Amino acid sequence: MTRAVFHGVAFSMAALTAAAGARAEPHPWPPTFLSRVEILALIQTLNASLLASRSATATLEKWCADHKMAAEPKIVARRVQGPEQAPSAETRKRLGVEPGEAVRYRRVALTCGGRVLSEADNWYVPGRLTEEMNRALDTTDTPFGKAVAPLQPFRRTIEMTMRWSPLPEGWELSLAQPPGASGALAVPHEIFEHKAILYDAGQKPFSEVHERYTSDILDFPPPAAGSGGAD
Repeated sequence: MTRAVFHGVAFSMAALTAAAGARAEPHPWPPTFLSRVEILALIQTLNASLLASRSATATLEKWCADHKMAAEPKIVARRVQGPEQAPSAETRKRLGVEPGEAVRYRRVALTCGGRVLSEADNWYVPGRLTEEMNRALDTTDTPFGKAVAPLQPFRRTIEMTMRWSPLPEGWELSLAQPPGASGALAVPHEIFEHKAILYDAGQKPFSEVHERYTSDILDFPPPAAGSGGAD
C-alpha cells in the first residue's frame, strides 16, 4: 500500500468513526496485572467465539449486547471509501474462480453504538449470490453476513494473527508489576486479525474476508475487581 493510499484510507476511517454515531468517552482500563489478565481472557473469549461461529456479524452483535455497548446492539456495516483492491492470485485460487470471472471488493467497518469493532476487506463472487444480495451489498449498509444469510453460509478460518497481548513477554517468570502501572492501559488500535473463506450450504466458496478486530471491543466499564491499583 502506497503512502498516499494509506493516508486516504486512514482519513476515511477517521471520518467514518466520527460519522458512526455519538458515543461516550472510551472506558479506560487500569494497567494493573489483574486488569491485563481480564483483558486477555476477553480477547481469547471473543477470538474463540469467532473461530467457532458461522457469522462474524452475529458474534459481534452478541458481544455488543452482552457487554451493553449500545442501547440497540445492532451491527451496521459502514462503507469505507478508497481505491479498489483486486483479489490476489491466491484469493482467486481459494475462491475457485475462472479467469475473467468477476470478483467484487467491499471494505467496511462493522460498528455498534458508535464503536468500530472490526474493519474488513471482503472479496466476493457476485455470480454466486442472488440479485437481491448483490443489490443489498451495493446500495445499503447491510453487513455481508446478514445479506448472504439465505445461503446458510459457514466460514473456515485460514489464518489468525494476534497483533497485541496485554501481558508482556516473560510475565510468567516475574512477579514484578508490568511497566506503566499507573494511569490507563495503552491499547493499540488493532488487536487481532482473521482471514477466512465463506462457503454456502453446498460447500462452494463465495467470499474471502480479512478482518481486523479493534480496541473498541474492550470499550465497556472494566470489572470492579480490575479497577483497583493493587494486585
